[in-house]
Amino acid sequence: MQTSKTLDIRTLIDESPVSKFQWLVIGLCFCIVAMDGFDVAIMGFIAPELKRLWGVTNGNLGGVISAALIGLSMGAMVAGPLADHFGRKVVLVLSVFFFGFWTLMAANADDVSHLILFRFLTGLGLGGAMPNTATLVSEFAPEKRRSFIVTVVFAGFTLGAAGGGFLAAWLIPHFGFRSVLVVGGAMPILLSVCLLVKLPESLRFLVEKKQDNKRIANIVAKLAPHLQEHVSETDIQFYSTAPIAKDNNAMRIVLSSEFRFGTMMFWVTYFMGLFLVYLMGSWMPTMIKESGYSVSEAAVVTAFFQVAGPLGSVFLGWCMDRKNPHHVMGAAFLLGGLLLIGLSLVAHQFVLLVIFAFLVGFCFNGANTGMNALTSSFYPTAARATGTSWMHGVGRTGAILSAFAGAQMLAMGWTFTTVFTVLTIPAAIAASAVLAKGIASSKRNKNEVLSPVDTLHVESVDRLTKAI
Repeated sequence: MQTSKTLDIRTLIDESPVSKFQWLVIGLCFCIVAMDGFDVAIMGFIAPELKRLWGVTNGNLGGVISAALIGLSMGAMVAGPLADHFGRKVVLVLSVFFFGFWTLMAANADDVSHLILFRFLTGLGLGGAMPNTATLVSEFAPEKRRSFIVTVVFAGFTLGAAGGGFLAAWLIPHFGFRSVLVVGGAMPILLSVCLLVKLPESLRFLVEKKQDNKRIANIVAKLAPHLQEHVSETDIQFYSTAPIAKDNNAMRIVLSSEFRFGTMMFWVTYFMGLFLVYLMGSWMPTMIKESGYSVSEAAVVTAFFQVAGPLGSVFLGWCMDRKNPHHVMGAAFLLGGLLLIGLSLVAHQFVLLVIFAFLVGFCFNGANTGMNALTSSFYPTAARATGTSWMHGVGRTGAILSAFAGAQMLAMGWTFTTVFTVLTIPAAIAASAVLAKGIASSKRNKNEVLSPVDTLHVESVDRLTKAI
């Protein structure tokens, strides 16, 4: 029988206003994603100088870029299970330090082969940072605002990439291309020190793993200062009414009969989503230029495609908290597919081309960001980092293949109109997969009821809160 001195962490987070401490966590995670965006895009900033000074070919640059993407995929798959075993904080701190360190090392590279190695190692850290950031943010965010908060944090990726571009534009003429790598490495290392000091471990993880009660109490006191007097009592017990996994192995949970179908649908959706945005982001400038536009005009269209991402992310996150999130994601991919048809038909009308590129980026970039919020809400605490990370790992293979697919399409002589018409197929597949996942989840939720023990836990929290 539970005593009155018990506290349900899940209910505390979901029913309390977002505190200053939670905003600190959100802000730190935003910085992680921004640094990630800067370092992922960093080779694009210095590529012209590498070609000028080192005589690097486009093929060599492709190897450097793909090495980072392969590292991203592998890093995500490894870091997720580690975070579910050792904790979110330790993996995040090490991941941020790792990609900062190897970016710094890349500043000393003297040839392409070393640069490929360093970018692969950088990718391992980058791959571990992104999905575990989504996991930590979701575990500190109240359920009714979770999707919005996660998507706001991930909007930092584009901000970091864009800010890095402006910074590189100033650094390279004054200090050379290596200075961009030095800054891109030093900032994450400094951030990792800040994370080590300021970033808390996930309360849900600590409770799930039955960690030291005093450590949990210290975090709760910061999260909910009005409970500080109560949680300082040594005999208070913490727990969570969140579903508890029957298996301790995170990967087995993710692939268990209960979660297998949802996992596969997430993988298909994210694979197709990243295939779309990476192919468009990488090859759109070339296709637009070959349609008769100048390099600067092609850059403008692509910029509008990218800048729409954060706006789409925040808007779709807001919608996901108010409507069925699977329906929101499915609608975004379907609408994006329809807009692709429109984009394919306006190749020779620059203003319309810009507008349609913006709307397509709004849908697809926003939907891909929203997938992080969707997975974070699907898996139990014991497997949340693994489920999110493996979705990222599998999805990154879509990004890698998009580079080859785009090159093959152009080699076959496909026109701008043909390419973007064909891309409606992966958009339709992504929409179908996420909607199928939503149907399966709805059927499962209808069969779930709150147990008497869970009801007692919730009532205990209410009594404790009212007593203050």
